[in-house]
Amino acid sequence: MHVLDDIKTIDRQCYLSTGAHKSTGTFNLTRFSEFILLGLSSRPEDQKPFFALFCIIYLVTLMGNLLIILAIYSDPKLQNPMYFFLSILSFADICYTTVIVPKMLMNFLSETKTIAYAECLTQMYFFLVVGNMDSYLLAAMAIDCYVAICNPFYYVTFMSHRHCVLLVSFFLAFSCLHSLLHVLLVNRLTFCASNVIRHFFCDVYPVLKLSCSSTFINELVAMTEGLASVMAPFVCIIISYLQILIAVLKIPSAAGKRKTFSTCSSHLTVVTLFYGSVSYVYFQPLSSYTVKDRIATIIYTVLTSMLNPFIYSLRNQDMKQGLDKLINRIKSQISRLSSTESNRIQSPMLVTLITRESLYTPVQKSTKSRDVEIKNYSSSTSGFILLGLSSNPQLEKPLFAVFLTMYLVTVVGNVLIILAISSDSRLHTPMYFLLSNLSFVNICFITVIVPKMLVNLLSETKTISYVGCLVQMYFFMAFGSTDSYLLASMAIDLGAICDPFHYDVVMNLRRSLLMLLGSCTISHLHSLLRVLLMSRLSFCASHVIKLFCDTQPVLKLSCSDISSSQIVVMTETLAVIVTPFLCILFSYMWIIITVLRIPSTAGKWKAFSTCGFHLTIVALFYGSVIYVYFRPLSMLSAVKDRIATVMYTVVTLLNPFIYSLRNKDMKRGLGKLRDRIHS
Repeated sequence: MHVLDDIKTIDRQCYLSTGAHKSTGTFNLTRFSEFILLGLSSRPEDQKPFFALFCIIYLVTLMGNLLIILAIYSDPKLQNPMYFFLSILSFADICYTTVIVPKMLMNFLSETKTIAYAECLTQMYFFLVVGNMDSYLLAAMAIDCYVAICNPFYYVTFMSHRHCVLLVSFFLAFSCLHSLLHVLLVNRLTFCASNVIRHFFCDVYPVLKLSCSSTFINELVAMTEGLASVMAPFVCIIISYLQILIAVLKIPSAAGKRKTFSTCSSHLTVVTLFYGSVSYVYFQPLSSYTVKDRIATIIYTVLTSMLNPFIYSLRNQDMKQGLDKLINRIKSQISRLSSTESNRIQSPMLVTLITRESLYTPVQKSTKSRDVEIKNYSSSTSGFILLGLSSNPQLEKPLFAVFLTMYLVTVVGNVLIILAISSDSRLHTPMYFLLSNLSFVNICFITVIVPKMLVNLLSETKTISYVGCLVQMYFFMAFGSTDSYLLASMAIDLGAICDPFHYDVVMNLRRSLLMLLGSCTISHLHSLLRVLLMSRLSFCASHVIKLFCDTQPVLKLSCSDISSSQIVVMTETLAVIVTPFLCILFSYMWIIITVLRIPSTAGKWKAFSTCGFHLTIVALFYGSVIYVYFRPLSMLSAVKDRIATVMYTVVTLLNPFIYSLRNKDMKRGLGKLRDRIHS
């Protein structure tokens, strides 16, 4: 009864606060543009215990999945399709919980448990994207188990690195399109009577229950296309395990059967948890959606992501060994940093890189012999060597400390920007909505590059697998392109000050959301095209890349014809990057023309100051991007390009400081967030 009274009170307060009139019996939610998330409980005494519980779960999830990723990419024995899919699954699990839990934690400490309309649809979009990715990755892992057990002679052909990258790329593209369809269908609805979502995040069914317009099309799509998109991977899993079961039953010895089943037990456990709770929540009519579904949702969103690292590591000898190696390597590096020994073995950098394939490490070699070893290494492996910023061993530890500090500052700074915007209702405007998404993309952008760089700085074998290289290239280009489109969207928003009376029409939250979804879709399709072009190339002579897997350095290593790839890079990429850049230029030209008409100097200064922070980021980002990409391949300079690449990567570090130190609204929002945390 207390819960129902609380819900009625919140509904009544929300209705009165909007100033809506019941002359027609309903009101349109888009007039105040926010929902209220009830969460798991409306009792005040439950909020702090829930906060502590989910904060611990979130941190354990992040640390566990991050350790899985680092262990896989640092151990050459784990460079195979199964562990490649597992590393992508761990990354998806980190994104999955990050879409939901931080907002939950904020609401546990907040009195106003609101979420902006555009933010709600954004959360719904990314939740559906990552959720679908999870199910498709589980299907890919089931197929991998099936091929390994039932057709071992064809395993190398069917589950090659190239096929794995294509599978992941297809899964991501399909998941983005699937999510876009559902979000656009929700966006066309009108809402009335109540804006209280009886859930802890913006899921499709709880939001549909609030609509006062017909949800027939939404339910029809959810029960047809949605059913097909979820059931297709599930059917693959069922068929794969039926084939495995038939193959295992033919094994004569009980020990052989047990050993074969044990290789699939971890995956089967995760599949049961994930699909059991998903089926319970979604495959039922909308009218039967109840509070019990919240508990089932917690299982497949939060608990499964947390349990995955334990399930895959505790029941897998290879993962145990990989984690042990990673922990021992970290311990040894820490002990080296703290020791005062001055005698170090001065091994040439390129000789040390080849120890992965050799049984000994030579101390000295001539330049000619080192080049020969690199060629032999390159022709016998399916990976690349990342030299990093410097080949001097004495600089590795200082560089590790510098980039670790930069990475932590970037993540914390951008997370604070997101939390400040989400928690302050004054910042629920199109500009700050775009800024919060830019901060999220910046976190993803730097996470694609820096963790691997940190691992290599502590590792003697600075390798990256062929699949890992293409995956890094895909996400680097996807998030980089999204960055440029978001900067263009923010410029259009600033340009709307030239016509303030039509601002609500030109730049409402719904239109901002469509801009975001369009940016993500175009960026992922652009990245997919580039990776597909790269996957058809062959490499020879040398596999040494300077910093990370970017397009131009990898193209330079190819011994096949790259003319078509270069044409695409210089045309399609030109269009993708120059289009938002032109939008920015036209917006600022229009702003300058308008501002110059202002008679007072103070007015001009005030108008220009609103654009100063955005203009600073644009100059840093596009200046370095143009310097790196819009030149012929033959003009690449290793040192200069590394510096320029670091520049537009480091922009992600500067964003929080530029936007907060030069913006009074952001300062006030960060101050409120700090006071709320202290209280």
